[in-house]
Amino acid sequence: MSNYTLHYSSITKKIIMSLVGLFLITFLFLHLGINLTLLEKFRPGGSTDTFNIAAHFMGTNIVIKVFEVVLFGGFLIHILFGLILQIQNWMARPARYKIEGWSHTSPFSKFMIHTGALIFIFLVIHLLDFYFKAKVFGDIGSVTIDGKEYHDMGALVLAKFQSIGFVIFYVVLFIFLGFHLHHAFQSAFQTLGLNHSKYTPFIKGLSTIISIILPVGYAIIPLVIYFNS
Repeated sequence: MSNYTLHYSSITKKIIMSLVGLFLITFLFLHLGINLTLLEKFRPGGSTDTFNIAAHFMGTNIVIKVFEVVLFGGFLIHILFGLILQIQNWMARPARYKIEGWSHTSPFSKFMIHTGALIFIFLVIHLLDFYFKAKVFGDIGSVTIDGKEYHDMGALVLAKFQSIGFVIFYVVLFIFLGFHLHHAFQSAFQTLGLNHSKYTPFIKGLSTIISIILPVGYAIIPLVIYFNS
């Protein structure tokens, strides 16, 4: 296989991986919005009804179910292509540069494969704890809201985040997610060729904002639940 073919193949993988990555970031914001409704529980007279209704809708709506397939496929593609590209980079550069540039020494880019691996482990645990327990095994209680029965996903989440070890695990992984997102977001635009002296600084700034908002938003939930339970 020629160097041109390998280069073309790598660029194609990077473009697909970038598009999938931006799609996954959009999903993270949507998922965060739903999860934040859990905090209604801690208002006077509050409950997890909104969260349970939203979770039921996400689990039964046909459009969402199709979206789930796309989402899982996106995760698999992102992980697979990321691993392949990293292996190709290692093979192409068996020896380290004597003087490495910022793109190689920045902790955000240097440890992308490592933070990605940790996020993958977290994703597996998260799916086992919540998705499969509720949707595959049905190992979850129910609650009646306005005369209709729903899976009590809210109670499941509240119970999980009453363990300090579980809370610390989640918060630490969200920090790693922030490191991963900081480089991933701006790198996606660079891969897509959207570089310009006028808006590249804006993209980098937006990347920093996203890498803070998402981890902090997700970390607030287990912390609030733990310290209010």
